[in-house]
Amino acid sequence: MSPLPPEDRSLSPYTGWTRHHWEAVADALLAAVEPFRSPDGAEVNMPGRESWSRCDGMEGYARTFLLAAFRVAGGGDPALLEPYARGLEAGPRVWQPVGDRTQSMVEAASIALSLWLTRPHLWDRLEERTRAGMTGYLSATLRHEPANSNWWMFPAAVGGFLASAGLHTGEAEAAIERGLTRIEPWYAGDGWYADGPGRAFDHYNGWALHLYPALLAHLSGREAGVHGERLREFLGGFALTFDAGGGMLYHGRSLTYRFASVTSLFAGALVDATPLAPGQTRRIASGVLRHFLDRGALSADGLLTLGWYGPYEPTLQPYSGWASSYWAAKAFLGLLLPPDHPVWTAPEEPGPTGTAALPGPGLLVQNSGGVATLINHGSEKYADDPLYDRYAYSTRTAPTTPGAVRDNHFGPVTEDGAPAPRGPLTPAGAGTLGDIAWAASRTADAASVSVLRGPVEVRIHRVAPGSRVRQTSWALPQATPSDPALPAAPPDGTAPAGSSAPAGSSSPAGSRGPAGSSGPAGQIGHGSPGGPGVVLRSPGGPETLLAGLYGYERATAVEAPDGTAFGAPALVPALDGVARDGWAVAVAVLTGEGELARLTGAGLPTVRADAGKVLVTWPDGTAHAFTAQGPVAT
Repeated sequence: MSPLPPEDRSLSPYTGWTRHHWEAVADALLAAVEPFRSPDGAEVNMPGRESWSRCDGMEGYARTFLLAAFRVAGGGDPALLEPYARGLEAGPRVWQPVGDRTQSMVEAASIALSLWLTRPHLWDRLEERTRAGMTGYLSATLRHEPANSNWWMFPAAVGGFLASAGLHTGEAEAAIERGLTRIEPWYAGDGWYADGPGRAFDHYNGWALHLYPALLAHLSGREAGVHGERLREFLGGFALTFDAGGGMLYHGRSLTYRFASVTSLFAGALVDATPLAPGQTRRIASGVLRHFLDRGALSADGLLTLGWYGPYEPTLQPYSGWASSYWAAKAFLGLLLPPDHPVWTAPEEPGPTGTAALPGPGLLVQNSGGVATLINHGSEKYADDPLYDRYAYSTRTAPTTPGAVRDNHFGPVTEDGAPAPRGPLTPAGAGTLGDIAWAASRTADAASVSVLRGPVEVRIHRVAPGSRVRQTSWALPQATPSDPALPAAPPDGTAPAGSSAPAGSSSPAGSRGPAGSSGPAGQIGHGSPGGPGVVLRSPGGPETLLAGLYGYERATAVEAPDGTAFGAPALVPALDGVARDGWAVAVAVLTGEGELARLTGAGLPTVRADAGKVLVTWPDGTAHAFTAQGPVAT
């Protein structure tokens, strides 16, 4: 990428980046794709794999057109539109026809938005023949069925442009109304939509389900209304999912869109529907953009790669082709905010920290600054999909690949020695108790509750008595295990941190792991009897602790040779035991570098279990009781 402007640490003390950096990155991304444009201008055919749609050339045109449109609508040189103007003449003849659930419907929406954003510079200056061809092509989206998901917003976006141009107004306005009506039943509360029927809660909330209603309102000159209210509420929790280093959650599909995750932050500022201070919006957004560009998201010739930091196949889906990553262009929506807008002129401020309980989607979000985590008791899409089915996700870790040991997983161990998949889940609520947050869910094999106080999570599971169980935690690349050094057992007879036996009984001897174990594990406590635990540290990266509080007998660090999107190989902490009375309780912590010792120095919670509930007591004496369905009065 071409050299960027000098950093401005007075205006942007955290990232050094300003609006000028966003403009320079946009210009560099556009310049890099030019050598791959077809002679007629209608396709951008970059190196790499094709998607299953075989619509990749149009995708390259449409998604980079959107980037150029944001740049020009934000004051950039209208000459950036010239190659896209050429493509409009040939496009309707060479692009995939729009049909039911075709990828061309998705790309038509980006083209329509681009024409709407730049209408004085482009559409109004086209020859009538070219306008007629494009009108015919785009209007086809109004008459075909989208996939039953965020795709309903694509005919709505096309309808918004056509209605603004006085074309097919009846059909266009009906498409807008139909789209907004279809997503309404998917609104779950707390600002979150499911992406279609079911419970897929992911980044599509920000870069699709909130974005298109906001753009429709902004470009139509009307108030955002209820969609603005929901966007504001969404951002209150979603802003916690970005860490101080610019990391975003590795959760859900289409993660190769990367910094498109910040689109909704700019959308909230655009339609005056954000709880964030302007300096927080820019600090988070610039941090995420810089995070990926600093870590190899671009190829040597300046193209966005298919993957995470660089090429990484497990991040992708069958619909991911060489141009898919350019939906990251949506992040440049921020350029619609004029240069004198407070988002660009206010000094950067730290992003929010703390914890949010979101009962609508069944999620807990926690941000300690150095790392942000999402505890998942409500989101799922495909059975046993690492991108949706884990109990927890973070900004500093990623799931292991299919076939490897499952990270952040709990399940009864089957006859073949493997833990059962999580399976379909039913959310059972979420909420707060002072500074403690909780969320619960049920599956066919277990009822589970997460209890969160800062970055310390207590994981409570209820299974059939006598079940062999396994609990895993965060997968850390290039990690080294170390013996835990945690507080001694309390003198009152309760189970100490790490105890694998019911209160009042003797604990089993600690284990160094079975033959072939990839790392040590041991008793927890300063010479006191206690249960098993594992501490892992990545060089220059996060640290994690997984410790058995009740029902576990052995701790190991299991190798995942293929690692994660953050590197390979990886180690995954694991606890094994027998839930003799049906309870299995562990504590899991993920922190930034050097923070684990400080955090655990004050002690970890203890637990006491009986037939009906688990009592969790924190080092300061705060205590709450939980059944498998959630909190109960003590």
